[in-house]
Amino acid sequence: MFEIHASKVTSLKNDVLSGLTVSLALIPEAVAFAFVAGVEPLVGLYAAFMVGLITAIFGGRPGMISGATGAMAVVMVSLVAIYGVEYLFATVVLTGILQIFAGIFKLGKFIRLVPHPVMLGFVNGLAIVIFLAQLAQFKVTNDQGVLVWMQNSQMMIMLGLIALTMAIIHFLPKLTKAVPSSLVAIIVVTVLVQSLGLDARTVVDFVRDMTNDPAASIAGGLPMFSIPQVPFNLETLIIILPFAGILAAIGLIESLLTLTLIDELTGTRGRGNKECIAQGAANTVTGFFGGMGGCAMIGQSMINVNSGGRGRASGITAALGLLGFILFGSTLIEQIPLAALVGVMFIVVIGTFEWSSFRILSKIPKADAFVIFLVSAVTVATDLAIAVVVGVIVSALVFAWEHAKHVSVNRKIRENGDIVYEVNGPLFFGSVSNFIEQFDVENDGDEVFINFKNSRVADHSAIEAIDTLAERYVSRGKKLHLKYLTKECRQLLKKAGDLVEVNVIEDPDYHIATDKLA
Repeated sequence: MFEIHASKVTSLKNDVLSGLTVSLALIPEAVAFAFVAGVEPLVGLYAAFMVGLITAIFGGRPGMISGATGAMAVVMVSLVAIYGVEYLFATVVLTGILQIFAGIFKLGKFIRLVPHPVMLGFVNGLAIVIFLAQLAQFKVTNDQGVLVWMQNSQMMIMLGLIALTMAIIHFLPKLTKAVPSSLVAIIVVTVLVQSLGLDARTVVDFVRDMTNDPAASIAGGLPMFSIPQVPFNLETLIIILPFAGILAAIGLIESLLTLTLIDELTGTRGRGNKECIAQGAANTVTGFFGGMGGCAMIGQSMINVNSGGRGRASGITAALGLLGFILFGSTLIEQIPLAALVGVMFIVVIGTFEWSSFRILSKIPKADAFVIFLVSAVTVATDLAIAVVVGVIVSALVFAWEHAKHVSVNRKIRENGDIVYEVNGPLFFGSVSNFIEQFDVENDGDEVFINFKNSRVADHSAIEAIDTLAERYVSRGKKLHLKYLTKECRQLLKKAGDLVEVNVIEDPDYHIATDKLA
């Protein structure tokens, strides 16, 4: 799916270096998402550390990076605004519990139901979202305290440093792969800015603009354990449960889709259900330590994989590196130019976007092309979870519509005047109308045979259609024979059950999609 050709070899050196690179890129993202959620920067940084560390150790996809994400932050903002940050912490705890249950009940397998066009739309939409998120770095605070676009030389310096960063990342691997090119680019650009005294915005400038606090910093202490200060009663549960359910779904969808993409990129396979449990445990712990929760981050995961990170050590290094910056290295890290981090993310955008999707648009069904555009657009306009659900629903409806046309009924007349109908194709909710219309009840003889040997009764709508057809024949005094139906069909048929001719040897054996037999 991706144009990037990643190595499949795990190396501790590569894991550590790529983890350090990721930890640098996590800082502005965590701060920005904390701002979106309406909480302090440290709440986002603590979430990135704890979620990243726990999932790196116990998750089902080594090399995948987790932390605070925008998809979850946009859901949190209304909760924080109305009820306060303590309710957010309680919600994050409940979110984690729901995700743990999802893993225990092995719901991670349902990610396989996501069609390939939806995956392409997800990748393209997320690449656009990552790109748009970087545009905030091109704004500065004016004298009135309002964020405005950079002007003149400041904008030119920003664009020049971004171009330099991207050039280093692109060309350095052609010379050596001993160190991650992204890390080298960040160091080179930082040294260049500091030595020349260029007027370039840094990480600390971004933090202060986001918080509107001239003294703001990423410096802090260790996260402290604290039970969320909320009433433990039914009213609280009613408030936080809807938010927790949405956050759990968004977190798992984004994590499992990212897991699938990293699987394809590295040529290995992660364990979805294990990742669900790890994500849940991470969010539960985070809620008790003052973090905003999170899930897998495709941008940082791509940085990690492209920098050579394959093992758990990369995620662990990224999390511990972030904590080290908070505790000891804040003054150093805050001097990193934003242009270097933006350049890294722009490379991620280029590598993430599925450019080949433009090339294949004319070669794939129009419905698939529509799904790609739809999922991309919905991802940008709303959020990932809604986009994936919409894409799956539209794909399923297209599938049902297409297969509804595949049912056909061939009518034959025997020498003795008996009518024989042979049904071909699946019989389900989408095809029952076409199925019934192909029978000539009024003009058929007294003996009518319907052969289902080349068909399959898929759901309860099909059962009702057979019952309806049988009632029409019986009401006109005609004898109907139903052949090659399963035992389940006979049990579910209310009016036509006695009309089925049983052939123990030749009757098929398959299951019908209905809860009535459960």
